[in-house]
Amino acid sequence: MHAKDLSKVPPGIIVSAGRDPLRDEGEAYGKRLNDAGVATEVVRGEGLVHGFLSMINYAPSAGKAFDRMAAAIAKATG
Repeated sequence: MHAKDLSKVPPGIIVSAGRDPLRDEGEAYGKRLNDAGVATEVVRGEGLVHGFLSMINYAPSAGKAFDRMAAAIAKATG
């Protein structure tokens, strides 16, 4: 995050949870990557907590975030 030049970082997907104390830092990193010209998708699981992927069978919003992640991976890998 504190590197001066992020332009050589590979494309990525940043996944955050709406109620995760690390959300802002992860999303800021995604913005820095995009600003550096690195193709980066930022996916937020609204109203969810850290580790929400373990809840995809119980929380509809976790399933929706998982679907967005899968779509971003499919798009990035062609």
